[in-house]
Amino acid sequence: MVQVDLITGFLGSGKTTFLRKYVQYLIQQGHNVCILENDFGAVNVDAMLLQDLIGERCDIETISGGCDCDTHQRRMRTKLISMAMRGFDRVVIEPSGIFDVDEFYDILRDEPLDRWYALGNVVAIVDARLEDTLSPQAEYLLASEAASAGLVVMSRAQQASRAQAEAVVAHLNRALAACRCPRRFGDDVLCKDWAALTDADWERIDRCGWQQTSYVKLHFDEHEAFTSLYFLELGRTAEQLQRAAHTLLQGAGYGHILRIKGFIPENGGWLELNAARDAMTLQPIPNGQEVLIVIGEGLDKAAIEAVVKRL
Repeated sequence: MVQVDLITGFLGSGKTTFLRKYVQYLIQQGHNVCILENDFGAVNVDAMLLQDLIGERCDIETISGGCDCDTHQRRMRTKLISMAMRGFDRVVIEPSGIFDVDEFYDILRDEPLDRWYALGNVVAIVDARLEDTLSPQAEYLLASEAASAGLVVMSRAQQASRAQAEAVVAHLNRALAACRCPRRFGDDVLCKDWAALTDADWERIDRCGWQQTSYVKLHFDEHEAFTSLYFLELGRTAEQLQRAAHTLLQGAGYGHILRIKGFIPENGGWLELNAARDAMTLQPIPNGQEVLIVIGEGLDKAAIEAVVKRL
């Protein structure tokens, strides 16, 4: 059977960066890997960031666009059926940061997928500098995406103090308690600079498994609670969009912005912008599409558009 690993985590937690490192480790161990990227929105930005991994032992499939639950499940089921015929021994799935993980478990129980795939590891990525206060919907997603994880891997650990990281674990456990989940995290948390992860660390991650658990489901439409705004072919420079991102993330009157990401053409190449409230990166990538995406709750599209096109 093909082992399926799920990489979960809230918006902007660093799932794609972790997945890149994890897949590189699996390839080095001799596995044939297919990545399934499921992004919230019409443009699958994260899949573009993984293109250079494609080779003899790795390929990428994508599911893009928000849609109703039934349609989304059909799309994922169809992808997994087609992937089962291609000789992979590992599939690594990165869902969007607002994904209902129950969809994933339900799909793997369906025929014929239950005969072809076995759930291997569930790894939850949690930002070591996570905001103290989140909306009820965000708190629920934080908890539900980590509830079944065999291991929580903290991102940006090198930027957080030990007290900050411990406070985030306590925050996660409060979120689990709030949705009546019996799971609590302690020793099953890896808090370490990803650049310093050893082979033993990766082996631990690759053997972390998953846990059966339960929680009270909060029923809400993720695609209404969380908005994704797309701005195509803005013709702005990297410096202009960095200023705009800083204004939007630090200012008031735009809604609760969780993440800003996109690609900017510059000097015949491409730059990738990735910004959250406490961090912003700009780095070159081989290929891209001129787009800026703003993701958050209660977004004021007109106010955001004015900033993006003015600065």
